[in-house]
Amino acid sequence: MVESVDSVQLRQDLARRVRERTGRRIRDLAIEVGSDGVVLHGRSPSYYVKQLAQQGVWEMLPGVGLRNAIEVGN
Repeated sequence: MVESVDSVQLRQDLARRVRERTGRRIRDLAIEVGSDGVVLHGRSPSYYVKQLAQQGVWEMLPGVGLRNAIEVGN
């Protein structure tokens, strides 16, 4: 599958927003963008930081379908 430049750019922009919003506290951040929405992956030190990541996406894409699969814990 070949990704469009727009899709790559959107993932990069979302990752930058999540890093800014969370103070870079999400480890192994990965973002999937598809026709059904956005999926966040990674590890967070707390539930609060996980929620900040989610807010970062919604700031850029209000109302987008979002699955927050970030794991909380060490």
